[in-house]
Amino acid sequence: MLGLIFVLHLMAVSSPGPDFILVLKNSIQYGKKAGIYLSLGIALGVSVHIIYSLTGVALLLKKNPSLFQTVKSLGAVYVIYLGIKALLDKPPKPVNIDAGMLRQASSPDPKEFIKMGFLTNILNPKASLFFLSIFSVVIPPGLPWYMILIIVIMMLITNFLWFYLVASLFTREFIVKIYYRYEKYLAKAFGIILILLGLSIFLY
Repeated sequence: MLGLIFVLHLMAVSSPGPDFILVLKNSIQYGKKAGIYLSLGIALGVSVHIIYSLTGVALLLKKNPSLFQTVKSLGAVYVIYLGIKALLDKPPKPVNIDAGMLRQASSPDPKEFIKMGFLTNILNPKASLFFLSIFSVVIPPGLPWYMILIIVIMMLITNFLWFYLVASLFTREFIVKIYYRYEKYLAKAFGIILILLGLSIFLY
């Protein structure tokens, strides 16, 4: 059972979505630390999904179409906002690229990136439905509390480590150099992708 849950969760986490695009974009633009802060915020959002799935709130959300639509709309609007912001923002230029380390003129604000990661994840209706299905279908009723705790910890660690890996991979020197060579186009592409993801949430 643990193996099945791990595989399902890893597939869900690694599939391209707002979380992935956010970590990818900001890691390249602002450095590895920004990606790590975002990863932490996303993990915190996952913990909230898990808590309300265990308490049955997710089931209430699913059975209440108007409430679910409200949450979905909020999530879509926020992702679209991030996309528009990405289109309008002028990312900081790197001071120096040396040995794969991107040093920015200003350090990323931990609170800002943690909040961004948290809100992007917590407002994603697909995430709430995923955790509801895991805790209501895959996990058998009457499972001991310590097994549930192991599953929760496994999910949080898997989630954080995946996005940590993304942040680490996409801040390698040659990738950063390629990005800044085509920054004019790639920065806009990230914004357009986020907007399209937000619109897809509306239609989901």
